[in-house]
Amino acid sequence: MTELSAQRATPVSAPSTAFVQVQNVVKDFNGFKAVNNVSVEIAKGEIFALLGSSGCGKSTLLRMLAGFEVPSSGRILLGGKNLAEMPAYRRPMNMMFQSYALFPHLTVWENIAFGLQREGQPREQIQQRVEAMLNLVQLSKFAQRKPHQLSGGQQQRVALARSLAKQPLLLLLDEPLGALDKKLREETQIELVNIIESVGVTCVMVTHDQEEAMTMAGRIAVMSEGRFLQVGAPGEVYENPATRFVADFIGNVNLMDGKLTVDEVDHCEVQCPDCVHYVGHGITGTLGMAVSVAVRPEKVRLSRDKPEGRYNQVQGKVKERSYFGGFSIYHLQLPSGTIVKSTQANTQRHQDDNFTWGDEVWAHWSDSAQVVLPP
Repeated sequence: MTELSAQRATPVSAPSTAFVQVQNVVKDFNGFKAVNNVSVEIAKGEIFALLGSSGCGKSTLLRMLAGFEVPSSGRILLGGKNLAEMPAYRRPMNMMFQSYALFPHLTVWENIAFGLQREGQPREQIQQRVEAMLNLVQLSKFAQRKPHQLSGGQQQRVALARSLAKQPLLLLLDEPLGALDKKLREETQIELVNIIESVGVTCVMVTHDQEEAMTMAGRIAVMSEGRFLQVGAPGEVYENPATRFVADFIGNVNLMDGKLTVDEVDHCEVQCPDCVHYVGHGITGTLGMAVSVAVRPEKVRLSRDKPEGRYNQVQGKVKERSYFGGFSIYHLQLPSGTIVKSTQANTQRHQDDNFTWGDEVWAHWSDSAQVVLPP
């Protein structure tokens, strides 16, 4: 590992009070390590997201928390107790699946009461708890409906109410909004967070949707090939990605490859084929080393006239322009053939200067807009 990558990969400090502790956990399937030496601490009441593409190991880790899989090595502790000593059905947690797994022949009330009845709780206690959960998810007037008589968002809330009815210490969410369409998913994200936070339950969720993770979770672990590449708050992971993979996976990004030519305490310079990047901090790297510079599209400004200075600017030709109402995305082709994306807010109904296909324009950005990453 280079000095640069070692510096950028410094882990985020763990919560002061760890409720869930995953310690050097490995899950080996006949020589394939689906989870490879993963460690993390999660605070009580925290909403923590495991984020990654299919096959990265996030669902396997969630299944080990639930007790559906057994770690090949390492330990998972909940409130200081080793979960290896506890079978799945005795663990003080519940999992909500993407499909919701509601019983189609039971009413909403009966679905929520099911787990409480299986435990043999008194009828009055069950009645009180189910009514409380119906109020919590705002479905009291739908208590006697069957699941097929509900919308997707309402079914999702029934599944959540059923998961919370037994007052679990840990709530596990497996792609909780994956069955909803995009608009309903966006509307439900905040609603779901508010419900979870009002109960105060600790939550670990799995998702491949970066927007879902960044909206719902207090911290995110980005996974790839069974490992954690970075753990941190959404804003920290987005603005200060630890690796090229993380920068590319979280949001849109412009990645330009080059060589480190200057490295001082207060700044560094990277020579790329199309421009020289001046970055407002040093990286303690080695001169001449290969690096990548990451710049988010919303931090790239466009102008017809050449900006002052000679750093952090390049001229290109508009190859694509996409209008999304509140913003537009421009694709600029640079002299080397590299494409740079720029997101421009549409703050006025009639823009004074609309760039269009074939226009020669200047892209420029500040010295604080960039992150230097190992290639």
